[in-house]
Amino acid sequence: MNENRTHISLRQKDIAIAYLLLRILIGVNYFNHGFTRIGNIPGFVEATVKQLEASYFPEFLVRINSYLVPPVELIVGVLITIGLATRSSLIVTFVLMIILKLGVTSIQNWSAATSMISYGIVLFILLAGHGFNIYSLDYWRSKKQNRAESTASSEQGMLNFVMSKLSGKRRRQQRHNF
Repeated sequence: MNENRTHISLRQKDIAIAYLLLRILIGVNYFNHGFTRIGNIPGFVEATVKQLEASYFPEFLVRINSYLVPPVELIVGVLITIGLATRSSLIVTFVLMIILKLGVTSIQNWSAATSMISYGIVLFILLAGHGFNIYSLDYWRSKKQNRAESTASSEQGMLNFVMSKLSGKRRRQQRHNF
């Protein structure tokens, strides 16, 4: 029997482009979260402390974390967007999201907690699909480093070859001198 099937194939370049666009999308999101808050960190801290006053977290802990959130969001946003230290930035962002999730669920803000799941899913996709991160500064740096190591290895190989030939020539000369 001949079945009519449509075969769907995913091309690696298309996945890499999709990865790039998703990475930029989430990076810009975190960058803007941090950028819009960085100019008024004390105001952000006070708003967060007020929002979490009914939580079980002590105020000093809320304050410390609140001071860290905007610069961390800004830094990971830039790094994720340009694809530099992408894996580490995604892990830091995941940890940040876990901390923020603890805060919003401690005050039973279930709508915020639910929307944070989408961030977690996107971060999971980006971290799990990191092998498709070929349009990034990370990839460019690794290629440059591999070329440098390859060149150094080739030069070392050539040096070893020349040294072995010279040493062989010396041994032959020493045998002829006896």
